[in-house]
Amino acid sequence: MRMNLLLTVFAITCFSPASYAAVNDDAFKLALVDHTGQLSWSAEGFKIIESSAKPGGKEIGIRGQDQTGKQTFLGFLFLFPEKAPLTSPQCLDGVIGPEKKSSPSLKVVGTEKISQPGSLPVSLVSYTARGEGGKTLYTVRGFVATGDICGDLEIYSYAPLSLQDSALKKIFSSFRLDEKYAPQFKDLFLYAQILYQHHMYGPAAPVYEKALVKLNEDSSSTKTMKRVITDQAGMSYGMSGKIARARAIFEKAIAADPDYPLFYYNLACADAEEKNLVGAKKHLQEAFDRKANVVPGENMPDPSHDDSFLPYRNNKEFWAFVEGLGGKR
Repeated sequence: MRMNLLLTVFAITCFSPASYAAVNDDAFKLALVDHTGQLSWSAEGFKIIESSAKPGGKEIGIRGQDQTGKQTFLGFLFLFPEKAPLTSPQCLDGVIGPEKKSSPSLKVVGTEKISQPGSLPVSLVSYTARGEGGKTLYTVRGFVATGDICGDLEIYSYAPLSLQDSALKKIFSSFRLDEKYAPQFKDLFLYAQILYQHHMYGPAAPVYEKALVKLNEDSSSTKTMKRVITDQAGMSYGMSGKIARARAIFEKAIAADPDYPLFYYNLACADAEEKNLVGAKKHLQEAFDRKANVVPGENMPDPSHDDSFLPYRNNKEFWAFVEGLGGKR
């Protein structure tokens, strides 16, 4: 999977995520937030089925499965400072050693090294272990490392696998760690989205902000993308309870881009969270005055269904105003 992302924006309510779709193909790439290095490999016929990330930019991972559903991969790029300076064999030992201790059924079948000009060497290991229902699970796993960063690619199946399988050889021959790669906008955005979709709003927020910095440095970036990433950053802070920080982001955004209605809408959300109904009413009105300026594919939210405003249903004057806006979407 290449990590270039197509953003599909739907109705955004207070502190809720925009949706996105990732473009999957046979090339998979992972990078961290504040650390150089990009892990990549090709696996024909595999598609992403799950993703994960740790707060603080320390680890990102993806799970993929082939078209038959019989083979699965797990790919991780992570910091391993306690073992630095790392080599690929040291990363293998540092990961597999503890796993052998915690899983007595794990039996190493073979090891191998792949060395290619201009690339860090890859250390391979194959092993078996007891899986579901006592069935034998076969695994081939590769490690590549330098400094304090390590890449781990694991392919497993209940059908026999070995280091000699030509399809696996092809995958692991493409396994690379580019130690000089500097994280780009697409990497930071993906990392933040994964955190957000796993409800880790607080850790996602500063990563969105860093992605926005990268986006602002790119002269080819669009206003639509800047608006969406700004929304994501502010909403992440809002969802994590940092209302003042969310407010600061949206106020700054309005100063630079005063026509976009969702910035005002999200300020109204912040007002409501702080029980400031005068401010909420003002910013809601400003938002709906600009409703024609939503980005393509986006709709104005209905504030009468928004969690930020629902606590005030018994305030007849305010709620009549809110319901009136809902009819103007």
